[in-house]
Amino acid sequence: MFQKIFPMVDEEINYWRNRAKQIPNEELRTQAIASIDSKKFHCQGGGVYSLLAGNQNKTAIRFIVAYQTISDYLDNLCDRSTSLNPHDFRLLHQSLKDALTPENDLKNYYRFREEQEDGGYLAELVATCQDILKNLKGYEYICNQVWQLEELYADLQVHKHVKAEERIPRLTNWHEQNKKKAPELTWYEFSAATGSTLGIFCLISYFLGGKIDEKTSHEIYDSYFPYIQGLHIMLDYYIDQQEDRMEGDLNFCTYYEDENHMKERFDFFIKQSNLHAKKLPDRKFHEMIIHGLVGLYLADNKVRKMKGSNNMSKALLKSSGTTAKFINFHIKFYYKMENS
Repeated sequence: MFQKIFPMVDEEINYWRNRAKQIPNEELRTQAIASIDSKKFHCQGGGVYSLLAGNQNKTAIRFIVAYQTISDYLDNLCDRSTSLNPHDFRLLHQSLKDALTPENDLKNYYRFREEQEDGGYLAELVATCQDILKNLKGYEYICNQVWQLEELYADLQVHKHVKAEERIPRLTNWHEQNKKKAPELTWYEFSAATGSTLGIFCLISYFLGGKIDEKTSHEIYDSYFPYIQGLHIMLDYYIDQQEDRMEGDLNFCTYYEDENHMKERFDFFIKQSNLHAKKLPDRKFHEMIIHGLVGLYLADNKVRKMKGSNNMSKALLKSSGTTAKFINFHIKFYYKMENS
């Protein structure tokens, strides 16, 4: 990860950061650069899946960084920018569907917003993903699963970024319509489980490595959604609680009854994720991902500043085991060296 994957990820990130600096519109340029600088670790985490692609790992990293960069950029445009229009959010996120559908034409994804001129930045990101998937055999084995995951992701982004008073009614109604997909989850846990790109990266990496068939694609989908993805995003929301409070953003962790309730549910996600990972090929890899998520997020500097975080961290690291503790220690060390 540290010696091989992260340097390749950094190379791709640097390309897109330089490309973002060329965006003519000031608002779009600001949000594009900010999304890369503040969410670099999303690409680093996603890049681990390139290990599943074998000798196509560099190609997998190119796809993962481009796709995650689209996701993070759109999140900033919906979260931190000038629009509250659900039609704008829906069209922006059509770019993610197009990135996964090589035959789709590129569009003006900014049609419903004031800012227009991005110098071809978003279109190039989409085209990069399309070019990687184009003309490769076996995409039919995973396309339905990646499209389903993308559709749930896009729905979440639309519902959670509208006017504040509309968010909860939209999300609870959406959950009611999709309850059968994850009946044991609350509306906020279901929403979290749809907000991850890990299932897509896993499927695409297996596809690029030529190690996918219809049965495996279904097993991956059922394992990553809702449990592994749910754990991923609930951890993401956990470390962002203070920031979201200051910004007035929706945070799903605030809907737990108290700290103990949240701890119990996180533990539930860890156990269910481990249980489902046992059914997957490369079981130890997927278990490493689960434990790595816990280790990675709890290593974030934001955690130290949170009230009660010490007890929460100890409990989750204990539940996740030695691998999580090992990764937690080394990620902290990596960040310290990077910032020294």
